[in-house]
Amino acid sequence: MENYLLAIGISAGIYALMALGLNVIWGMAGLVNLGLVGFFAVGAYVSALLTTSFSMPIWVGVMAGTTAGALTGVAVALITARLRGDYLAIVTLGFAEAIRMVADNEVWMTHGSDGISGIPGPFRSVLSSTQFNMVFLGIVAALVTVVFVLFERLSYSPFGRVLRAIRDDEQVAAVAGKWVIVYKVKAFAIGCAVLGMAGALYAHYTSFIAPDIFVPLLTLYIKLSLLAGGVGNNAGAIAGAVLVVSFLESTRFIIPFVPGISAVQGAALREMLISGFLLVLLRFRSQGLLPEASSHLPRLDGPTPLQEEPTRV
Repeated sequence: MENYLLAIGISAGIYALMALGLNVIWGMAGLVNLGLVGFFAVGAYVSALLTTSFSMPIWVGVMAGTTAGALTGVAVALITARLRGDYLAIVTLGFAEAIRMVADNEVWMTHGSDGISGIPGPFRSVLSSTQFNMVFLGIVAALVTVVFVLFERLSYSPFGRVLRAIRDDEQVAAVAGKWVIVYKVKAFAIGCAVLGMAGALYAHYTSFIAPDIFVPLLTLYIKLSLLAGGVGNNAGAIAGAVLVVSFLESTRFIIPFVPGISAVQGAALREMLISGFLLVLLRFRSQGLLPEASSHLPRLDGPTPLQEEPTRV
């Protein structure tokens, strides 16, 4: 039971990292990204390949996975720079599926559907399973804390204010002299770097990855986490991730008490319960559990996010 609770905590931490990355892309910049699992997969595969095929240290693999996620985000942002709304969502969703198909077919590099096994974890060989889970939970919690603090500073910085201005009205931001495309690319790079980091951590925790893991459903869970917690709020992203993981795991104990259903029907019922939970939450808390701070929203009695501080002589 202790290992199970620790595993839930680690999963919640990885979900929280992904939700924080999504919050920069979607919550702050207003860019619809349905390819989260693709960047997650890039980070996982890069770190797994470096640490298994090239015997690199784990920390090098995680940093490389983070960098690969950021660079992939830049490439996708440049390709989709002129797209908005549904068109951007479709292209990013296609990108994630393309990554999964490449991982499934490029056997020489990713081992195809057999996946990559034996991915090293920090101190796994000298610790018991419980001790390893505790150490890994500490690492994940520390990284979530660091990313949260950095993103909070980013949120209140001039860069964060410009991102929210682009989200609210892109044309006004452009007229105000802001290079919108550059800010979009930077938002994608920052958010996707964290997604890549989360993927690398997942690979080193589970010690096995395969293409079947990186399905669009994971993207929907992260979107649900941010929606439930509060779009535009970093604390809400973490709270939503913990809530969603807790709800996903708690339904495992409810299904066995439902008589007359098969395992497949039980899985479908779990998805229905999750959907119902989201509908109820958005009905009564349309802005999530922790809405975006009022200090981030435009004010009629103060300067707009695009106005610079007056120059002092």
